Amino acid sequence: MSSKTARSPRVVAKPAARSAGRTRYLLTVLVAVAIAGPLGYFLALPDASQVAIADMRAAETKRDVQQIGELTSTARTTAGELNGVLAGLAEVLPRDGKPGTRTAEQAEVDGWKRVLRQAVDRHADTPSGTTATNVARAGLRGAVDAMAIAVDAYAAGRGLPEDLRKPFLDLAARQRSAAVATWSVAATQLDQINVDAGNGHQHAYLTSTPEDGGMSADTVPEGSH
Repeated sequence: MSSKTARSPRVVAKPAARSAGRTRYLLTVLVAVAIAGPLGYFLALPDASQVAIADMRAAETKRDVQQIGELTSTARTTAGELNGVLAGLAEVLPRDGKPGTRTAEQAEVDGWKRVLRQAVDRHADTPSGTTATNVARAGLRGAVDAMAIAVDAYAAGRGLPEDLRKPFLDLAARQRSAAVATWSVAATQLDQINVDAGNGHQHAYLTSTPEDGGMSADTVPEGSH
């Protein structure tokens, strides 16, 4: 009679052993969660470089808002003064190339020069700001410089004989138009950065801008967005 191969008896886990295994598993999961929670929080925190960048951007924004306000105030002051000079130049230096209706007296010319010197000094300061603000600032400064040249050209030609005077007057007229056009572009940029800064539209245009081919202010009310 053939013998049967004996089978190894199956070991059945006791209830106590199974319970202990589940307990260890649950403890392992709880420990992992307890560690991962705070660890995930700290991993989500910005590092020192990120905090420094955020602080730098906040400081730059605050500085730019202040610079925009100061530049707008300066532009309004200068525009008011230049409007007076332009009104006088319109009489002695017409835009159509024809002779002026009068010749400016020396005292009047000296007054224009004084106004332009003050304006040039006022716009000489160039603190570093954002690109948009720097563009507006440089445009206003360039316009003032060009207007000063226009007044100097007129002053140089007003006392010359008529055959020598015309080239100086033509140069003065061209410089005036270039100055007004440049100011209008800068004033438009100034208007835009004020809107971007939350100040609403701020218009610092010259009153003679349309006559000289420059851009004029829009019809949006001051301070509105």
